[in-house]
Amino acid sequence: MALSVQTLFFAAYRDLLGTSTLDVELPEGASVSDLVVTLRARGAPFDALPEEPAVAVNRSYAPMGRSLAEGDEVAFIPPVAGG
Repeated sequence: MALSVQTLFFAAYRDLLGTSTLDVELPEGASVSDLVVTLRARGAPFDALPEEPAVAVNRSYAPMGRSLAEGDEVAFIPPVAGG
C-alpha cells in the first residue's frame, strides 16, 4: 500500500527546484531518508538536494530515520548563511 506526503521547499531549494510544493507517493513504512532517495532519483534538478538535508515533519525537526505516515507534511529546510 502506498502513502502520499506533501513536500515543501523553501528559499534556495524552491529556487533550485522551481516549485514550492510537491506531492510524493511512497511505499508504506517509508522514512524521511526514503523520501530523499526517491526525490534525488528523479534526476536534475532534484539530484542536487543533499543526501541528508535538514527537514521538518509536520513542523517539527525530524531525523532521516523518522517514519512517514499518510498526509505528512515534510519541509526541506535549506542551510542558512550568516555573517
